[in-house]
Amino acid sequence: MSGPVRDFAGYGQHPPVTHWPGAKKLALVVVVNFEEGAEPSIPDGDPATELALTDGIPGEVPAGTRDLVAESLFEYGSRVGFWRLYEMFRETGVPPTMGLCAQAMRRNPEAAEAIAEAGYDICCHGDRFARHFLMEEAEEAATIARAIDGLTEIMGRAPSGWQSRYAPSIHTRRLLMGHPSILYDADSYADDLPYWVDCDGTDRLVVPHTFTLNDNRLPSGKLGTAEDFLDHLSAAFRVLHAESARIPRLMTISLHNRISGQPARFDAIRRFLDHALSHEDVWFASRGEVARHWAAHHPPEGAP
Repeated sequence: MSGPVRDFAGYGQHPPVTHWPGAKKLALVVVVNFEEGAEPSIPDGDPATELALTDGIPGEVPAGTRDLVAESLFEYGSRVGFWRLYEMFRETGVPPTMGLCAQAMRRNPEAAEAIAEAGYDICCHGDRFARHFLMEEAEEAATIARAIDGLTEIMGRAPSGWQSRYAPSIHTRRLLMGHPSILYDADSYADDLPYWVDCDGTDRLVVPHTFTLNDNRLPSGKLGTAEDFLDHLSAAFRVLHAESARIPRLMTISLHNRISGQPARFDAIRRFLDHALSHEDVWFASRGEVARHWAAHHPPEGAP
């Protein structure tokens, strides 16, 4: 089986000493994945209702029957949750990276227009909220093209990055090479800094995502309450901020409309951002900005 070569060494004891813009020490990226409307559903021809990262009850509704509770929880994310987060970003000035599924944007043109007008960074999160690691290569290639072309048409500009649902396939990174707007992929959780990988002889930039500083900890039951998530984020911030005095670091937070857009969870997110904003040495950046900075200041070895 081919695919990415595993690297257990990484930067080791000698990570690159980068200088974030404005002499900032810690880069903080907030990603909002907009999946609502793109998830598998029986009305869209899928065999079952999607329950991922909702407060629905698995097994309550028999397989093959529409779970209208789960469907409405997704709808809440795009109808209400997105706008709550959107207003927070407008008020705080924090620039989110929007991980957009193209079908979600087709179904919510008002949200698509708001994201486009705000100039938020766009990361392609697929055409639908689908598992690429289950696709045959030809199917995945067509799906990637449909996602990127669709988002480009809807949003008026091409996405700068790519992030798969949960995990890529062994072909994903190579297939993305055919799309020049894609500066990076976020299909890794392996580091606290961006890094380059060899993909069929071509250097490709990876800006890691997070599965730990991710609000998926809440509906999955890995964390109990929003206060737990606030503590979780705050602990990571303390460690990375302290380390960044010596070696600049990158902290990524992953949010979802249907999770962090709920009032009881939103409060914790807002309080965390207010705390982080009180630190003058933090660069609130989009993931696209981080990718462009890294490519400019830390090109792959041997690059001209």
